[in-house]
Amino acid sequence: MTVLDDRIEMAEESVELTLDVMFEWLEKLPVPEGYKTEIVGGHVFMSPQRHHHFEIVFRILEQLRAKYAFKHLASDVRIDFPGRLNGFACDVAALADGSVMDGKGHWRYQDVEFVAEVISKDTAANDYGPKKETYATAEVPVYLIVDPYTGEWHLHTIPKDGKYHSAVSFGFGEEIDLTGTAVGLTLTTDDFPRD
Repeated sequence: MTVLDDRIEMAEESVELTLDVMFEWLEKLPVPEGYKTEIVGGHVFMSPQRHHHFEIVFRILEQLRAKYAFKHLASDVRIDFPGRLNGFACDVAALADGSVMDGKGHWRYQDVEFVAEVISKDTAANDYGPKKETYATAEVPVYLIVDPYTGEWHLHTIPKDGKYHSAVSFGFGEEIDLTGTAVGLTLTTDDFPRD
């Protein structure tokens, strides 16, 4: 059976549209190597991963290792968030000590203490818009946006009532002080590359 035949059969069935169904369909599609796929508000987004993007993600993960065990860090791993069909593949997620995966092998959004998204041109609107709102609704304590195109980072904290009530932005080279948050660290940005 070809992928197309399988999709036709699935379309003929009366299937409730859920994140599991959507990701099952995506797994059967020929997604090009090096692309990240996620679902934001029921819409599928695929974006190519660039080396600068990887470098920033890796540098953040390296620094988070000072507090978080390797098993409590994730990158490009599906985490389902509240709202309609939000299956995000966060660039970086740090999970509280003692976090365990659910019965389906997914991290619970309630255990996420930190999320970082590194901007890609094609999906920047998601990171600054619906994903930011979803992370606030999920009460993720720390949401960091890193933009290699502008050379700036944007820190969002104090989530309440679906909004972040504190926002700080600086250019690369300035430290990100997370000592007053669940993360409890300061991240350096002087070696973040610009694109």
